[in-house]
Amino acid sequence: MIRSCMTILLLVLATILSPALARESLPETTKDGLQLKHQTELGAVYIRPGASLEGYERIRLVDVYVAFAKDWKRDYNREQMGVGRRITDDDMEKIKEKVASEFKRVFTKELTSGGYQVVDENAADVMLLRPAIINLEVTAPDLPSVGMTRTIVRSTGSMTLYAELYDSVTSEKFAEVIDAEEVGGHSFAHEANRGTNQAELDRTLASWANILRKRLDEAHQASAAGS
Repeated sequence: MIRSCMTILLLVLATILSPALARESLPETTKDGLQLKHQTELGAVYIRPGASLEGYERIRLVDVYVAFAKDWKRDYNREQMGVGRRITDDDMEKIKEKVASEFKRVFTKELTSGGYQVVDENAADVMLLRPAIINLEVTAPDLPSVGMTRTIVRSTGSMTLYAELYDSVTSEKFAEVIDAEEVGGHSFAHEANRGTNQAELDRTLASWANILRKRLDEAHQASAAGS
């Protein structure tokens, strides 16, 4: 039931969020009682009044939900001249699995390098992170095809992070994050392939993970200064 509600919410978000998130169109308060935080480096951050990250030393990372942008498959295939370059449902599932696995790998790497364990159990010092990648668009997906092809792009694609933060023991949601990002946007054209696609994806994921790590660090430093 929880998963189906999450899916419905993300489908709604996918239809209303553009790659350039319009902050002025966002409500000040969610129906869960979270309040919009202004002047953040992310598209939108909602926080429960009085909530803090200072008590969390470990993170439980829930499996990542991944959804493509509406009509992405249709629009991508419309531009392809040969059948061998068209995206299939199986291709899309493989891309979603890759994005989900990279999310878990990159977040685990960045958080653990900052001294925060990624665990599977709930505890008083464990924050539960429930992430989703929506509005996913890939400019030049790496597909098996006949012959050698080279694709030149200026951007690898785009995607939106939607994440919910919970206390793992009480199950209280105390924060929501929404951030739409262009992946690998460059002022110059470059070749897109499996290696460049993954590198640009990892760079974007690492930037999100580092923001979380910095917020955890700041909360702990503030707690130590006040003790």
